[in-house]
Amino acid sequence: MQILIIGAGVVGLAVARAAARAGHDVIVAEAADAIGTGISSRNSEVIHAGMYYPTGSLRAALCPRGNRMLYDFCETYGVAHRRCGKLIVATNDAERARIEAIHAQGRINGVEGLELIGGNAARDLEPDLSCIAALMSPATGIIDGHAYMLALQGDLEDHGGAIAFETPVERLMPMRNGWRVRFGGREAGHLDVDALVNCAGLSAQRIARSIEGYPAARIPKQVLAKGNYFAYAGRPVFTRLIYPTPVDGGLGVHVTLDLAGRMRFGPDVEWIASEDYNVDPARAASFYARIRTYWPGLPDNTLVPDYAGIRPKLTGPGEPAADFMIDGPAEHGMSGLVNLFGIESPGLTCSLALADDVVTRLNA
Repeated sequence: MQILIIGAGVVGLAVARAAARAGHDVIVAEAADAIGTGISSRNSEVIHAGMYYPTGSLRAALCPRGNRMLYDFCETYGVAHRRCGKLIVATNDAERARIEAIHAQGRINGVEGLELIGGNAARDLEPDLSCIAALMSPATGIIDGHAYMLALQGDLEDHGGAIAFETPVERLMPMRNGWRVRFGGREAGHLDVDALVNCAGLSAQRIARSIEGYPAARIPKQVLAKGNYFAYAGRPVFTRLIYPTPVDGGLGVHVTLDLAGRMRFGPDVEWIASEDYNVDPARAASFYARIRTYWPGLPDNTLVPDYAGIRPKLTGPGEPAADFMIDGPAEHGMSGLVNLFGIESPGLTCSLALADDVVTRLNA
């Protein structure tokens, strides 16, 4: 079967690799001139463990499995990563109840190694931390996201797959035994394929609207949540990721580390109407306030605007968080078509498990 994957971000590359390894003829259409230029290049590069997500959700099913698959992939393909662990901290009794609930949910989800510890035990691990309790997750880690995507691309190409860069998809038309895809760009034209997977990230809804005959009612709204990051100008004081209890739209302004040893804070949640990647230095004031709830010793004038990412959410402020949406033939009734909507965090962690799920749906 010839399959076209739309989008060469981390999820698109993982789906393409899985399809190629399953013996399919795979082409990836990417509008940009390189892999991973969108959502995949602007995140925390965290390997999540999966303790937050409600029972029965795709996130709850895919994240713990994807976590284990991703560590195995990194070991096999030599992708730089570190299983540094993380602490979700409580600074008052209400937050203690929240992390106890997260602990219980994580155990239901099959997350390995979770442990509730007291404030003194947390400070023994991280002396600069201020909290009354913490949930320790040893399965959480960090990864070189670009190296991971390069490894996916390499394995895809080793199995006969290819990526067509600067190839924007303009129209998708069902035919008797497959699909006709119309492309723009320098080599505009069309291609006939057996199946399609829409992994276009921020453009997923736009691509879906270009599919002839696809039910418009099945295309969910898209709400953009910008996440700003600030770098810390001093030497890192934490050796693990430090997370507050979750907030509306995200997991709170947390401590992130990278493999080069740098420490940064973010992301926050800034609801926006259109794509904008500028970090407003004035937002630092709210960062100082949030960070000092768990690190009172944060010095003044040490936060520097770093970068921003945008999450393609399916629900907005004040609404219950939506799950990933995988819309396949069983749902919409059109053969050989899978649309992925709202694939945000923990999309990188879930990518390998998500890819297997998508290929299974195409083969059904």
